[in-house]
Amino acid sequence: MYALGRHTLLELKQCDREVLEDIGEIREILLGAAERAKAKVVGESFHQFSPQGVSGVVIIAESHLSIHTWPEWNYAAVDIFTCGDSANTEEAIEFMTRSLSCQNLSVLEISRGIVGSHDAQG
Repeated sequence: MYALGRHTLLELKQCDREVLEDIGEIREILLGAAERAKAKVVGESFHQFSPQGVSGVVIIAESHLSIHTWPEWNYAAVDIFTCGDSANTEEAIEFMTRSLSCQNLSVLEISRGIVGSHDAQG
C-alpha cells in the first residue's frame, strides 16, 4: 500500500499568548516552517479575528500548512499536509513549537490517499 500524502495535526498548548495574537508573527512562523521543511511556497492567506485570534494558510507545492490560534486559551491548531517525500515535516514542527514557546505539544499523523497497486491512476 502507498499513501499519497501525510497529514500531521498539531495541538499546541501553553503557547505565548502575544505571539498567537500577532498576525505578522504567525505569518512569519508559518513561512519559516515551510522554509525549514524545504517546501516550495506558492501562496498564502492570513486573517486577524476580532477581538482575538489568527487563521492562516501557506499553500506549498507539496500541499499546505495551516494554523488557527486561540490566544485566550494559549492554544493553536496546526495542520501540515504534504505529498511525496521531499518535505521535512519534523523540522517544521520543531520550528513552530519553538517559535510559539509551546510547552505542551501533541502530534497525530495520518496517511492520506492510501492506494494499492491495483487502484486506478489517472
